[in-house]
Amino acid sequence: MWYLRPRCSGGAGVIQTATGLRLIRPPGPADRYRNAQLDDFGRRPGPARALWPPFTLRLRARASHPVTQLIGTAGFGLWSYPWAWPPRMPQAIWFFFGAAPHDMPLAMGIPGHGWKAAIIDTGRPAALTWLPLAPLIVPLLNLPPIYRRLWPSIQHAAGIAEAIVPQDIAQWHDYEIRWGVSESELLVDGQPILRAPSPRGPLSLVIWIDNQYAIVRPTGRLGWGVRACTEAQWLEVVL
Repeated sequence: MWYLRPRCSGGAGVIQTATGLRLIRPPGPADRYRNAQLDDFGRRPGPARALWPPFTLRLRARASHPVTQLIGTAGFGLWSYPWAWPPRMPQAIWFFFGAAPHDMPLAMGIPGHGWKAAIIDTGRPAALTWLPLAPLIVPLLNLPPIYRRLWPSIQHAAGIAEAIVPQDIAQWHDYEIRWGVSESELLVDGQPILRAPSPRGPLSLVIWIDNQYAIVRPTGRLGWGVRACTEAQWLEVVL
């Protein structure tokens, strides 16, 4: 049973189409956050984050524009809704798009923007052991030899795995997220894109398109902002 409900802002919205749902982010200047979102956070019986593995999400999706023309971020999958109550460290298993200047290069060799399959679990005990060392380590990560030596261990501890999705986001494709107890897999049109250790639960479902960007670099550079858009853009899904 689907428990998804809209959670929209800045004039964005969700409409019913002949086959599914279209999340529409309207045009406008960079003066506010505009987000069209569906999620089940707090919608299901029990805790706000109610999903545990094993769990499989299947849907068809397409965007209004190719990756070279989309603004902001968009995607679908499972996440921890980290800034909701009670707060949680970021955890996710999802298909995620971010348009430059969005820049989160969390997996070595994978760009910090673009159309990706991704898994992350920063709440793992192994990841938390690195936190007290952050004031020392983050400046050192600006040195390429030290970054190449240290980051793979930090990435592994935080359960980070990413892969570029080669399929065109603007065309219909079948997406599947198999969230397993110990290992998970993300597939497009039945073809595996990413297989990696699973994030822990509980998580919640989310589908969205917005006009924001975030900068989170291992070297300590942080940033956030919103982008202007001259025309409406949307993400359409068939559940």
